[in-house]
Amino acid sequence: MKVTLKIWRQKNTETQGRMEEYSLDGVSDHMSFLEMLDLLNEQLTAENKDPVAFDSDCREGICGACGVVINGVAHGRGQTTYQTTTCQLHMREFNDGDTITVEPWKAEGFPVLRDLVVDRSAFDRIIQAGGYISAPTGSAVDANSLPVDKKDADHAFDNATCIGCGACVAACPNGSAMLFTSAKVTHLGLLPQGQPERWSRVLGMVAAHDEAGFGNCTNIGECTAVCPKGIPLSSISRLNRELFKALRKV
Repeated sequence: MKVTLKIWRQKNTETQGRMEEYSLDGVSDHMSFLEMLDLLNEQLTAENKDPVAFDSDCREGICGACGVVINGVAHGRGQTTYQTTTCQLHMREFNDGDTITVEPWKAEGFPVLRDLVVDRSAFDRIIQAGGYISAPTGSAVDANSLPVDKKDADHAFDNATCIGCGACVAACPNGSAMLFTSAKVTHLGLLPQGQPERWSRVLGMVAAHDEAGFGNCTNIGECTAVCPKGIPLSSISRLNRELFKALRKV
């Protein structure tokens, strides 16, 4: 398979980026998208050119570090693949002769470090602002001794699956990280252990979200459409309710 790649190249945060075009032959349809980028970098290295910088870690769809925008869609979307991570997108989803555009996450809260690599430490700061349980809960007890409503338990688990990849930010026209923030707030806010810090958590995390430069949610829904874990838009509604209640209590 032969493909044409249009890839964003940028030396660092201070320099202006640009799109560069590469022709790549010998691509197997069994390759993952990242393996295809590895092949490109082998070609560039052989030509004494700078390889394309991109993030990856597990390459198993677990960590989300691999996130890039492919043909305008965060993490990319193939003919049969939907809501996936970039590393789990395979070249069989493309056709011989295709032109593929690859860009980094683009948002104020995610400054580009180099090429396709962005600084996602803003997510760490949001977690540091309240995405944890610090109240002493004693030693571990039998799980069944803390009854949790089945609906709440399922909803908490669904939101706990968020991997913090940032696709929601990349897809949102406003560059909002509300889906990520709401997943963390909802996960802990529905569990008994999360109640002592319930109100300070939502206030702190939303404040950190806004301070990082992320935009506001306007319920467009692009975030949940590309989320690899399918975090529902209703989580943002819950975050808004929690924030309203917290503001009334302070």
